[in-house]
Amino acid sequence: MMVNMSASAAGLCEFIDASPSPFHACATVAGRLIASGYTELREADPWPAEPGRYFTIRAASLIAWNAADVRGAFRIIGAHTDSPNLRVKQHPDRVVAGWRVVALEPYGGAWLNSWLDRDLGISGRLSVRDGGAVTARLVRIDDPILRVPQLAIHLAEDRKSLTLDPQRHVNAVWGVGDEVSSFVGYVAERAGVAPTDVLAADLMTHDLTPSSVIGADASLVSAPRLDNLASCYAGLEALLATQPSSGVPVLVLFDHEEVGSSSDHGAQSNLLGTVLERIVLAAGGSREDFLRRLPASLLASADMAHATHPNYPERHEPGHLIEVNAGPVLKVHPNLRYATDGRTAAAFALACQQAGVALQRYEHRADLPCGSTIGPLVSARTGIPTVDVGAAQLAMHSARELMGAHDVAAYSAALQSFLAPQ
Repeated sequence: MMVNMSASAAGLCEFIDASPSPFHACATVAGRLIASGYTELREADPWPAEPGRYFTIRAASLIAWNAADVRGAFRIIGAHTDSPNLRVKQHPDRVVAGWRVVALEPYGGAWLNSWLDRDLGISGRLSVRDGGAVTARLVRIDDPILRVPQLAIHLAEDRKSLTLDPQRHVNAVWGVGDEVSSFVGYVAERAGVAPTDVLAADLMTHDLTPSSVIGADASLVSAPRLDNLASCYAGLEALLATQPSSGVPVLVLFDHEEVGSSSDHGAQSNLLGTVLERIVLAAGGSREDFLRRLPASLLASADMAHATHPNYPERHEPGHLIEVNAGPVLKVHPNLRYATDGRTAAAFALACQQAGVALQRYEHRADLPCGSTIGPLVSARTGIPTVDVGAAQLAMHSARELMGAHDVAAYSAALQSFLAPQ
């Protein structure tokens, strides 16, 4: 099978730097889709019966599909747009000991120590009064306006380690003085919005150091939000390169995976099932047609995977060496933290063979708690057989993470082959 290897480490870095928040990630993907001939559909509007390439956005989640032939089963890549970070509280303004402070709190399983002593910007969404309506305004400030300062080693009770309290120790300084200033008001003004018109704000921090291809041999990618924008990028490139001969290739990017997916647009919502059914109905099919199609469909839950850490090899399952630049990772867990079973594992292994890329197989240590993905949630809700896959990385959930540069193309190629099997 000939696969499109247009995905690249440089392309991934550009994608990540354009997408500091889940809202921006959806906007970045939407821009690429429109440039490739996709049409955006609003959920509240009637959908066209004609075959075509379409996408829809709900908040910070997006679904895109190529309905050139709607008679076959769905082949779906699922990923998530959100990453662990520090988010702005509803009442963020503080003055402490002569410092102007912005109150922050962790989102998801943020590895807190990695956020200390970094130059941070702000991104997210403002909900703005617009006459009698409310409009959403993306906002992004890439100036180093925030910093969460580390405690000096001389002031620590234990000079070997420091336990961070997420309530007290992750607030950011943004100036000095005894006057309380409105941080949301400042952000609004930077976005060209009158502060009095801001009705709500969804704001979060992002690391300002650009994503980079690093290493003496340029074999690594150092970047924020690899978990899971690397999968969003690989899945997008796979969809854009797919020329389906039958069936419907689909890309779904959910928000809120890092906090359990329980929202109106998370993996536990009705978003995917509703869109898939509407694809069938718009083409003249029935609900019976839709329900019959689900068990014949397949979903690849694309999230990142743990590479074996050179400084902590004992934290990994013996005999399950996972390397960067050694191909995509098939993830298996007997207690279904991953949705993979024998049927779906075989489907992805075949996709890797057809794409000409190596496959690695991962299991978590039995004496350590294992993270999960959208895979089990979507599979249980839709009844679609699911396989959990990823690309190997280090430092998962840190402010900056590390993966193999050569894995970007291989990961996307495997996903493309999964979307359009031979």
